[in-house]
Amino acid sequence: MPTQRQVSERAVVALIGAVQFVNILDFVMVMPLGPDFAKGLGIASSHIGTIGGAYTAAASVAGLVGGYFLDRFDRRQALAVAMLGLVVATAAGGLATGLPTLLLARVVAGIFGGPATSLALSIVAELVPVARRGRALGTVMIAFSVASVAGVPMALKLAEFGGWRVPFFAVAALGLVVVLGAIFYLPPVRGHLEADAGTRRQVGMLELLSQRDIQWSYLMTAVVMMAGFILIPNLSAYLQQNVGYPRDLLWLPYFVGGIASFVTLRVAGPMVDRFGPFVVGTVGSVLVLLSTYVGFMALPAWMPVPVIFSAFMVAMGMRNVAYHTLTSRVPDNAVRARFMSLQSAVQHLATALGAFLSARLLTDLPDGTLGGIAEAAGVSMALTLLLPAMLWVVERRVRRREQAQALALAPSEGGAVPLSPGADPHA
Repeated sequence: MPTQRQVSERAVVALIGAVQFVNILDFVMVMPLGPDFAKGLGIASSHIGTIGGAYTAAASVAGLVGGYFLDRFDRRQALAVAMLGLVVATAAGGLATGLPTLLLARVVAGIFGGPATSLALSIVAELVPVARRGRALGTVMIAFSVASVAGVPMALKLAEFGGWRVPFFAVAALGLVVVLGAIFYLPPVRGHLEADAGTRRQVGMLELLSQRDIQWSYLMTAVVMMAGFILIPNLSAYLQQNVGYPRDLLWLPYFVGGIASFVTLRVAGPMVDRFGPFVVGTVGSVLVLLSTYVGFMALPAWMPVPVIFSAFMVAMGMRNVAYHTLTSRVPDNAVRARFMSLQSAVQHLATALGAFLSARLLTDLPDGTLGGIAEAAGVSMALTLLLPAMLWVVERRVRRREQAQALALAPSEGGAVPLSPGADPHA
C-alpha cells in the first residue's frame, strides 16, 4: 500500500473525485430517471421526490450514527466499507419490483452513501492545506459536472434502450472498479488517530454540537440543501410535463449544463481561495435566485431549455464550492470525520425535508402537468436569500478563530505572526 508521501496531492484529489463521481451519480441519476421507473412501477410522478427523500433521510440517520465512531478508524478503510455497501445497494435498486422494494434499496444506499460523502471530503480536508483547499474541493466537486455531462445522459440513454434497471447495474459495476482503485492507491489517512487521544475523547458529540461555529455551519448546511432539493428531484418531470421537453432530448440539458458547471467549478475554486467564501457564495446565490425565477416562474418561450438549465447549474456550482470550502475550515482535524458525518446527517435530513416538502407542494393535474411549481420555486428562493448572511457570519467567526490560533503559535518576542501550515492567507 502506498504511504501518504508516495501519493501526490493531485492524485489524492483525482481518486476522491472518482469516488465522489460514483456516489453522486448513484444519487442524481435517480431523479432524471424518475418518470421512467414511475411508469414501469406504477408510481405517481408527484411522488418521485419521495424516492429521493428516502435516500437522504437514511443518509441523515447514518451520518448521525457515524458521528459517534468514524473518527476511530483509518479514513481510507472506512471509505472502502461505505462505498462497497453503496455498490451493493445500487445493484439492488435495479432489482426492485415495486415502490416498497425500490424505497428499501434507496434507504440502504443512503445508509452507506451518506458516510461515504463525509469521509471523502474529510480525506481532502485532512490532506490538502487550507490555502489550496478551495481549488481542491472545486476539483472534487467537478465530479458533479462529470456526472451531469457523461453520467446522467448515459443513464438516460441506457434506460431508453435497455430499460430503467440497466443504469443501476451499470453504476454498481463502475462503482466496484472505482472502489478497488481507491483501496489500492489512496494513502492511509490516520493523522487524526495519531493526534492527542485525550483531546479526542474530551470532544464528545454533545460538546461538538454546543459550539457556536458548528451550530451556524449546520444551519447554513440545512438552508443550502433545502433550497436546492425543493426543486432538483422534480427537474426531469417539470421539463417533460410542464415545458413539453421531449424525452429523447432530455440528456441534452444535463450535458450542456454539466459542461458549463465544469468550467465554472474550475474557476470558482481559485476564486474562493482569492476572494473568500462570502464573496463567491453571495454571487452564486444571486445567480441562483435569477435562474430559479426565470426557469420556474417566468420561462420565456424563446429561451432554449439547455441555456437556463446551464445557468441554474453554474449558479449552484459557485454557491456550493464556497459553502463546502468554508465548512471545511470549521472543525479541528481530530474531530473532522465526526463533524463531517454530523454535517452529512444535517445535509441529508434537510435534503429529505426539501424533497418531501416538494411532494406536498406539487400535484399531478388532470392535464398531465405538475401543479405547484411556482410555489415550490418561491420557497426555494426565500431560503436562498438567507444564505449570504450566514456565509458572512460563519466566515467571520472562522477567521477570528484562525487568527487566535496563529497568535497562540507566534513567538512570545513579538514581531510578525507566522501562518501555521495550511493556514488561510486571508485570515
